Amino acid sequence: MMRVIETVLPGVLILEPKVHGDSRGFFQETWRADTYNNIGIPPFVQDNHSRSSKGVLRGLHAQRLRPQGKLVRVSRGTVFDVAVDINPHSSTFGQHVAVELSDSNHRQFYIPPGYAHGFCVVSDDADFLYKCTEYYQPGDEIGVLWNDPAIGIQWPVSNPLLSAKDEALPTLHTLAATWKEEQW
Repeated sequence: MMRVIETVLPGVLILEPKVHGDSRGFFQETWRADTYNNIGIPPFVQDNHSRSSKGVLRGLHAQRLRPQGKLVRVSRGTVFDVAVDINPHSSTFGQHVAVELSDSNHRQFYIPPGYAHGFCVVSDDADFLYKCTEYYQPGDEIGVLWNDPAIGIQWPVSNPLLSAKDEALPTLHTLAATWKEEQW
């Protein structure tokens, strides 16, 4: 049986799948449609895998018109993972949830469509796997600056390795001001 932990953000879940281990290693179901559908997680259309080194921070990313829900996990290493409510009409706008995901805790993190997502690698390297409910659309991508003080994420690094794209992301309030109400 999988343990489902609800968070302060509606629909954002921390999942602890059952892990069967012995002296040979372990076995874990990482996805089963009926189990995940029963807790409100929709079907996925795309799987992704990234490898990053210590100190790399990716995010905070979202898609504007075709938002992606994401089920994320780590198969090697450890990451600090974050979901942020970027909907200015939400009662939890600007709030975030952070969780450590690792190959030893086997946790999964579900981020529904409409939230920004990012992670930072805290081990020497990490393999990060995620399933998406929508296809990636490069022209639809938006994001929020990783260290926006209005969000107040306590990242485990002070000087992360960022892409040029992530360094140039706007603050949460700048992003929210650019959207028309019908786009939310």
